[in-house]
Amino acid sequence: MKKLLVTTTVLTMVLCSGPSFANVKLIQPADTTAKPVSALTFSGYAELYYVQDLDQPRAQERPGFLYNHKRNREVNVNLAFLKAAYANERVRANLAIQVGTYAQYNYAAEQPLLRTIYEANAGVKVSKNRDLWLDAGVFSSHIGFESAVSRDCWTLTRSLLAENSPYYLAGAKLTYNTPNGKWTLLGSGLNGWQRINRLPGFTKPAFSTQVQFKPSSKVTLNWSTFLGADRPDSLKQTRFFNNVYASINPAGKFGLTLGFDIGADRKPLIRQGQRAGSGRFIWYSPVIIARYATSSRSYVAGRVEYYDDKDGVIITTGTANGFQTWGYSVNYDYQILPNAVWRIEYRGFTSQDPIFAETASGPAKRTNNALTTSLAISF
Repeated sequence: MKKLLVTTTVLTMVLCSGPSFANVKLIQPADTTAKPVSALTFSGYAELYYVQDLDQPRAQERPGFLYNHKRNREVNVNLAFLKAAYANERVRANLAIQVGTYAQYNYAAEQPLLRTIYEANAGVKVSKNRDLWLDAGVFSSHIGFESAVSRDCWTLTRSLLAENSPYYLAGAKLTYNTPNGKWTLLGSGLNGWQRINRLPGFTKPAFSTQVQFKPSSKVTLNWSTFLGADRPDSLKQTRFFNNVYASINPAGKFGLTLGFDIGADRKPLIRQGQRAGSGRFIWYSPVIIARYATSSRSYVAGRVEYYDDKDGVIITTGTANGFQTWGYSVNYDYQILPNAVWRIEYRGFTSQDPIFAETASGPAKRTNNALTTSLAISF
């Protein structure tokens, strides 16, 4: 805890001693209903963090099912990127280059050069009178309500369902927004389940959809799907995945987000070292996040979640009951400057099996607890 307090103080002093950022705008999620203005803009984002694992102090990394804020007991960069964006009434394009431990771990399956790409896409408006766009390239995933940009999320760390579903997608997508701004419909053809580079043995495309309804500024309802495979064609495996969530009063004093993931995947059945057909296995994850504004510059948020993947489709443990884990967290956010947010979060996990090991050869535990602090700056 002493190291954590010292680190937090140093980060805050560094920020406050630098130039004033009062006139710099915050990065906000793209407003797909707004009419683009012809412009070339540049922006950036950087998040520094420190994690102290309270149960595994000697571990160098957080558990394997986490991809953000991964390094233990060291000051590091979770995500930093520089972005160039161009938009006019009929054309738009984005290019963002990233560094950080998020890219290191979440893009580990990609070729080294591709790991630096946070966004690289271009789009055209295919209808003169309708808000209908065709985009292609690498873009942030529309699946789920959380992204890798921590300051845009209610909790400092990402939920289990977000960490184990696509953060980014590559392919082409068609997006339509209704004139009243209440409906968004999206369909896409993709390279796979969070894949930029196709792996050997993959020939079939994957598909994804999104239906989003905003009856008012206080409610967002969303349903996203994925249909495809994450293994070579020869295994004849198909994955069908659903994400649904509701965001209630997100800009108010008290807000609530309810999320639920459920997926089904075919896996080969192995008996005595030989393949003996296949079966369909299901995993699911509910989450509840509540946030309360304690002032005009600060928030507190709490989260309760559960992830059930007893067959190891997404998270492999090698234990009798697989991954059946509860999670809970509480965090406090303080906006130091208009473009700088300091956050601190306590997070705990309780699993049915002992899956948390301090070292590769050490005894495993059923619980894990950690304290994380971060400083996020946008410019």
